[in-house]
Amino acid sequence: MLRSLIRQGAQDGSFDRELGSMSPESDEFFAKLKRALVTGYFVEESRTGRIDTVAVPGYVFWPDDRQAGSHPVGFGLFRAIDGGYELWLAGLDLGARGGGHGRQLLAALFATAQGQKTWILRVQRGSRYVSALQHLLDDFGFTWVGDTTRLRWFLRKDAPPELASRVRDAVDARSALN
Repeated sequence: MLRSLIRQGAQDGSFDRELGSMSPESDEFFAKLKRALVTGYFVEESRTGRIDTVAVPGYVFWPDDRQAGSHPVGFGLFRAIDGGYELWLAGLDLGARGGGHGRQLLAALFATAQGQKTWILRVQRGSRYVSALQHLLDDFGFTWVGDTTRLRWFLRKDAPPELASRVRDAVDARSALN
């Protein structure tokens, strides 16, 4: 399900476009994602070349009006950061868009233990849903702090001051990871 929603979102511009097609890079990403779902950790290489494991708790989403036997229509994965989390990947099936499902998904994700400590969220600037998502995020206490080459960055209004400062500095310097 996650692979399908991520590929769908990538083709639509909501995720890195490279994830929407078959390639060695997308195969590597999905292999790492599969390991993360099994172990709860994503393995990545830092800018310094160091290999790190990062906690990535995740959730699947069924709308409140689901029927017995229905498939989940969305997901969310959090990524551990200093003192909290980033909502790292989230997606909603294109067929389930509208009718408040995006708001329900975000409400469910932000109600989790990790969601209550989520300080950062990044969105692909090229997504056709970026404006609608920005409006929703405002309702959940997130504010737009700037754009980098590919991403629009959001911080929760009550994020720890030191973290908020680092994120704003990185976005202002345009040196943040895209």
